[in-house]
Amino acid sequence: MPQATTTSKPTHTDAESKPEKVLYKPEDLQGFSYEKDLNNPGEFPFTRGVHPDMYSGQLWTMRQFSGFGTAKDTNQRYKFLLSRGQTGLSVAFDLPTIMGYDSDHARAKGEVGKCGVAICSLENMETLFSGIPLDKVSTSMTINAPASILLAFYVAAGEKQGVSSDKLRGTIQNDILKEYIAQKSWIFPPKPSMRIITDIMAFCAEHVPQWNTISISGYHIREAGSTAVQELAFTLADGFGYVETGIAAGLDVDTFAPRLSYFFNAHLDFFEEIAKYRAARRIWARHMKDKYHAKDRRSWLLRFHTQTAGCSLTAQQPENNIVRTAYQGLSAVLGGTQSLHTNSMDETLALPTEHAVTIALRTQQLIAYESGVTKTADPLGGSYYVEALTNKLEAEAEAYFKKIEELGGVVKAIEQGFFQREIAKSAYDYQKDIESKKRIVVGINEFVDDKEPDIDLLKIPASVEKNQCAQLKALRKRRDNLKVKQTLEEVRQRAKDGRNLMPAIIDAVKCYATEGEIIQTLRAEFGEYREPPIYW
Repeated sequence: MPQATTTSKPTHTDAESKPEKVLYKPEDLQGFSYEKDLNNPGEFPFTRGVHPDMYSGQLWTMRQFSGFGTAKDTNQRYKFLLSRGQTGLSVAFDLPTIMGYDSDHARAKGEVGKCGVAICSLENMETLFSGIPLDKVSTSMTINAPASILLAFYVAAGEKQGVSSDKLRGTIQNDILKEYIAQKSWIFPPKPSMRIITDIMAFCAEHVPQWNTISISGYHIREAGSTAVQELAFTLADGFGYVETGIAAGLDVDTFAPRLSYFFNAHLDFFEEIAKYRAARRIWARHMKDKYHAKDRRSWLLRFHTQTAGCSLTAQQPENNIVRTAYQGLSAVLGGTQSLHTNSMDETLALPTEHAVTIALRTQQLIAYESGVTKTADPLGGSYYVEALTNKLEAEAEAYFKKIEELGGVVKAIEQGFFQREIAKSAYDYQKDIESKKRIVVGINEFVDDKEPDIDLLKIPASVEKNQCAQLKALRKRRDNLKVKQTLEEVRQRAKDGRNLMPAIIDAVKCYATEGEIIQTLRAEFGEYREPPIYW
């Protein structure tokens, strides 16, 4: 039970974007300007989408988030998904990799390969993409605190395949602000974490120009229990925080802003989700043009990946999750997403089986090829309700931006626990609504079945950890350890003197220094973050 404090009183941010009436009419859009607020798809402020023809020109990338066991196990899953029509890859790493520990570290015990794939070295990355030409696919990697190292693995793996870094396409999540707010998988304190991010932005602008350097994530903020308004506002506030950090580091905003992308959640309220994406594009375009004075049109475009809401799925009656995911995926498409992951029905119980992930991918293909919604750009544009809801979400997000600014900006607001308290309160209210049946969840508090679910589950055997540790031990024995030591010392020196870390990290991974070794080198210079207790 959260503890009540002086901050628990209602604020302006407690409002949710729910319909205020049954019928919306023209008077709900008084002062609405087609050119200023809506305009054509592909035109400022891009409310209706970032491309003039949207999906009639090109479908979104179908990118199932996937990873389990060893690199070899996941490589086989990638090839399975590509053979069934997936058009992009998305790497799910295991918890030790996310936290910067090699598989044989004491803190990794029991977690290797369990919630994603274990990647400790360039050797693992080479195996992960064996037989998959890196100049033919775009790859998203959900990694944050150690993102610089996983990117370095990918660049080096590309070189091994004969693919130069300027040909690589993809994304690293690399959104550390969201970690402090919601996901909690940080390593370093905020200041050095932001320094690493600006190093990545500067390095990629010169050497990996097609790479999206940050996927600013609202997904995890929503999964932590936020409302749609909070997801919209906190995510964009983080994005503005990265823009301001880049500018403060001396970078021209137009050199890095076009490679910033977003990652949103597709939750249950169908129209609210569509309005959220439309409002996000409009807010970003207006702020980038008017506040940050970006001149490159590409800097104004908010491009985003969407994942259906994992937290909305239920272990009870898991087949219902197929239907939930279909509606959520459709809302993302009607909202104009550039990339989509649809969750598998078994994800509340285990990592997806081949059968479950195939149904999830087919869900996207049904929307794309059978529903007809891709024929017209922004088919809901002009709906009184959708436009009024878009306006409302934008106004409530702007109120949040003002509050965050009053607190001294995103990092100061994190340090004061503002985001954390707001999300915790929303999550608590949501749960109360379920328990009181104010909110109906099929199979949970209404329409309940007594029988246990009967579906196959993917189980990760203990041999995965044993084999991964054995491979790691063999790698350390056969590599040139003197070179590893020299390259790690260069990483340490750059961490200390402020030079860009990326060239040194790439040199280290090419010598097969492991993720854990590089992180430990940085940890010795930067320290570790410890979150203070936060109550509301």
